[in-house]
Amino acid sequence: MMPADPSLSSVTDKVAAAITDAIIEHRLAAGTKLVEQNLATMFGVSRTIVRQALIRLERARLVKLEPAKGASVAMPSVQETREIFSIRRFIEVAMIKDFTRSATKVDIKLMRDHLKVEQQACLQSDIRGRSRLLADFHVLIAQLTGNKVLVEVLGQLISRTTLAIMLYQTSRSAEHSSNEHLELLSAIESKDVELAGQVMEKHLNNVESNLQLDSSLTDMQLALMPPIAAH
Repeated sequence: MMPADPSLSSVTDKVAAAITDAIIEHRLAAGTKLVEQNLATMFGVSRTIVRQALIRLERARLVKLEPAKGASVAMPSVQETREIFSIRRFIEVAMIKDFTRSATKVDIKLMRDHLKVEQQACLQSDIRGRSRLLADFHVLIAQLTGNKVLVEVLGQLISRTTLAIMLYQTSRSAEHSSNEHLELLSAIESKDVELAGQVMEKHLNNVESNLQLDSSLTDMQLALMPPIAAH
């Protein structure tokens, strides 16, 4: 068997990453059709590359592929959304406790630098930037643990959280998310393991509670709700 062309894999990675970024930054809404030929033209690549990227994103549950209908951005159900938050709490509370025990001064500086930019984006009502930064804060912590598998898994879960937010957002404000990130940093600096775990759990509970997960709502009602952004 001939080895896979690494250059093709690299291009596929870039296409998949670009689509993922568009989802996280709320530029691609849940349910949006993803036409292979259009994407191929936009990215200047073959349809084969685009198809490989879409298959990869389907495995990550960010894209839905259907025979005769093609690809579209995934639309997580209420039950799936609840399960995503459940597993995020399970992973991230344990993650933050371990990280609090081992965090260095360099780690804390990187987090503080990130939060300065994040807070500025929130003050400027930069929805795309805020969405990206709020999500990246959680991924940054995973990166600082040095666990590459954790980074990959958490990144996928956060992307799926973004889709849920777009579908089930409510008019309740979520602007306190960045302030909760500051609370988390304070607990880490204090080396207060239990407090860090409590703040992370509270934060994720608040993000979930800002979603309307009442399955009795119609699609029209959900579509007319004002947007929020939180991760």
